[in-house]
Amino acid sequence: MANLLPTKDISHLADAHPKPAHLKYQYGTAGFRTLGSVLDSVLFRVGILAGLRSKKLDGKTIGVMVTASHNPEDDNGVKLVDPRGEMLESSWEAHASTLANASTTADLVEAIEAIVRSAKIDLSKPARVVFGRDTRPSGPALVSSLQDGLKAIGAEMRDAGVVTTPILHYLVRATNTKGTKDAYGDDTEEGYFEKLSSAFKKLVAGKQALPPLAVDCANGVGADAVNKISALLGDTLKLVPHNTAITTPGALNNACGADYVKTSQKLPPSLASHIKSGQRGCSLDGDADRLMYFYIDDRNQFRMLDGDKIAALVAGFIVDLVKTAGLESEIKVGIVQTAYANGSSTKYLAERLPVRCVSTGVKHLHHAAERFDIGVYFEANGHGTVLFSPGILDHLASHEPSTPAQSTALNHLLNLTQLINQTVGDAISDLLLVETVLAHRSYSGLEWDSLYVDLPNRLVKVVVGDRHAFQTEDAERRLVSPKGLQNKIDDLVKRYDGGRSFVRPSGTEDVVRVYAEAAIKSQADELAFRVAGLVYDEAGGDPTSRPKEFL
Repeated sequence: MANLLPTKDISHLADAHPKPAHLKYQYGTAGFRTLGSVLDSVLFRVGILAGLRSKKLDGKTIGVMVTASHNPEDDNGVKLVDPRGEMLESSWEAHASTLANASTTADLVEAIEAIVRSAKIDLSKPARVVFGRDTRPSGPALVSSLQDGLKAIGAEMRDAGVVTTPILHYLVRATNTKGTKDAYGDDTEEGYFEKLSSAFKKLVAGKQALPPLAVDCANGVGADAVNKISALLGDTLKLVPHNTAITTPGALNNACGADYVKTSQKLPPSLASHIKSGQRGCSLDGDADRLMYFYIDDRNQFRMLDGDKIAALVAGFIVDLVKTAGLESEIKVGIVQTAYANGSSTKYLAERLPVRCVSTGVKHLHHAAERFDIGVYFEANGHGTVLFSPGILDHLASHEPSTPAQSTALNHLLNLTQLINQTVGDAISDLLLVETVLAHRSYSGLEWDSLYVDLPNRLVKVVVGDRHAFQTEDAERRLVSPKGLQNKIDDLVKRYDGGRSFVRPSGTEDVVRVYAEAAIKSQADELAFRVAGLVYDEAGGDPTSRPKEFL
């Protein structure tokens, strides 16, 4: 079959996208992600891989998203999306890394031939790929490199343009399910907005309209999405977009966005004069797949409502709907968290429904959530969604309610299946989901926040030479290496009331993340900085540039 491989086209185009000799690329949880200036060869090769993946899956449409999400503007990245809108099958991540690291054009052709043989790919099958990008300045050139790769392998391509990551995932699933009983929606951006806004309007019909919602768009692609959905929502929910400067150099994710709110635990400075006491707001990240809420309390203090709070709000609402619909004995609702989940949230949720803890990373959460009839997953960073199993979708559609209350609850559940983007965490969809629950519960930010009281916590980044030297176990709650470091962390934790801390390498950048909790804020901060100091020293950090806050 290798004789069907268009080696001449591949070689000719590959020569225009040489791999930098000094760099090694790794396809991780977020795909490839690094400085946009060194990704040209990677995008070309990802184009070829996407074509091969589509051929392997009998011509199903594969997605390619060019984004670096919440990272700084100079970074960029790329990830592949499988036919149901899910992440690339993990066995293919190694193929991605192999192609990206082939040193020469000849090595690349050899690596492609090896993948074709090992994966038993029929090269006579068609290849179809849809791709999109965020607003980063490096995006257009990288998309051009991607298109060369798609041309080289002979793929049919569809350019979705500048879109949020969740919209690209939606388009992939909608394209592949078109005309089937599992049809996910019209396979256009307009179809996505229509599906979400229509479901939201049905869910809040008859409820008192909520006050306007301030939306921090992180100066990214979410700004466009917020404007488009706003036009369809009309008076049902007024969205007030902020940080919409998508063409201003250096503005993307800068002192704004979901990651800024979560890590600094404060309001983006640009919103300070726009949000008053009692008002709620939310922040998207650079590609609109994460969502953080917040409000200003009656003492004018900023209060964060993170992914854990969203999970508690949403899971509680769904559990109540299932009960009211008379389906409690037939539908198992569960929640999936990571070690980053606040200890108080885990306790609150465990009293109401089954809770599973898994390693950080969307693929781990998504797979675990699929094991429930209705699986809710949210990372504390605001990335999450709700999954309804195929059997449950059929069950909800065919179930005959016996009372008006059951009928109403059942309709709400059916509309939730339309409102929620089940392919991936989606800030726009999740925002509408949160607003639905707030409308049904008549909650303000304060009442939502009062579901449980967060243990004070702190997240600290430690820059290290080699993050791969840090290995974990027990859903990333304990370090296996460097040897002996976990024992030192355990000794530190014992000194703090309600103390908990863990250390894990980032999946996306050369840092190690330290998380700490304790009964009072000053102790959580102190514990985090003490553990960060241990990590810095253990990793051989330069004593002269040791951050002064590390203890």
